[in-house]
Amino acid sequence: MIDLLSQNETVKNQAKAGALPMFIQIAELISRQIAAGHLVPDTKLPPERDMAHDYGVAVGTLRKSLKRLTEMGLVRRIQGSGNYITRTEHTPSLYSFFRLELVGGGGMPSARLLDVTRLQKPEDLPAFGTADHAFRFRRVRYLDDTPVALEEIWLDGSCTETIDPEDVSESLYHYYRKELGIWITKAEDWIGLSKPPKWYKSQTQDDMGFVERFGWSNEGNKIEYSRTWFATDRARYVARLK
Repeated sequence: MIDLLSQNETVKNQAKAGALPMFIQIAELISRQIAAGHLVPDTKLPPERDMAHDYGVAVGTLRKSLKRLTEMGLVRRIQGSGNYITRTEHTPSLYSFFRLELVGGGGMPSARLLDVTRLQKPEDLPAFGTADHAFRFRRVRYLDDTPVALEEIWLDGSCTETIDPEDVSESLYHYYRKELGIWITKAEDWIGLSKPPKWYKSQTQDDMGFVERFGWSNEGNKIEYSRTWFATDRARYVARLK
């Protein structure tokens, strides 16, 4: 399996760049625990002060997370009793389209941006978008700070003139919405196996899990193509059908 741990020293310093606000991170983590079945309907969450202590945040920050989860329809507050999980059928989170989970389920996603470059679309890319150029993102993806995948994401050049790497958040879809006014509303995944990408220094050439994805915008345009290589001993591709 690819040695994704070889750059651990830089991970600690760089993984926080573009990090989402802590209250959103906590809400997203809890939503993924719900999706993975670790938290089921009617489960009572621990007292707010205990949760805040466990996450290392102020009670006010934790309450903002619970408010977000309540607005998402995942948590309800019963006055004088506490906070309860409400349902698991749908988890409308920032990472709804992110299908990788730890082998045991769940895991909080984060990312370290390796580079973002404006390029002419190479011949080996399948057709997408209307421009002859695209912005290429390369990243290492983490679940609960464990490196699990490599990503190469291509955004069609028609979406923006420039991209400042300093503005790119750990959630690209969050960045698309906030900075570009674009929503990815539909995705199509093709799953298989592949050798690690040549652009990443690897100590092995063992097969990895491989996902190709097309993404469509809220205007119905195919604007994104991506490739993801993931370590199958650390992560699984999960699609829940209901």
